[in-house]
Formats: sequence, C-alpha cells, structure tokens
Amino acid sequence: MAYATDIHANGVSHSSLGLIEGLKQRFAHYRLVRRTYNELNALSNRELADMGLHRSQITSLAIEAANEHFSAK
Repeated sequence: MAYATDIHANGVSHSSLGLIEGLKQRFAHYRLVRRTYNELNALSNRELADMGLHRSQITSLAIEAANEHFSAK
C-alpha cells in the first residue's frame, strides 16, 4: 500500500514545487536567450563588426550571456 507523506494542504508536494520552479527558471533562461538573440540579430553586419562580432556568433553569445546572468544569481 502506498502512502502520500509529502503532501501539503493545497495538494502540491515539495517535489512538484521544485519541478515548477525548475521549469520557471528554464523558461526565464530561454526568454533571455531569445531577447538577446533578437537584439543582436537586429544589428547590421557593420554594427556587429564595429563590436568585433560576426553574425555566426550571435547564438552562442546569447546563450553565454544568459548562462552568466543566471549563474550570477
């Protein structure tokens, strides 16, 4: 027989809360990557070159920026 030992009054367990918080963090990370990507992608090749960047670097730079942002918290 199975017993539910980790259930709160509202019916949500600690593990469910952890899952939800994890999903929120992943979605926030994804949104930051997309926003950074879109902002860099909107720049012209000349503007990117002035910053020492190439268009092929945009994806990796967006991911790196989001990783740094979330690891700093």
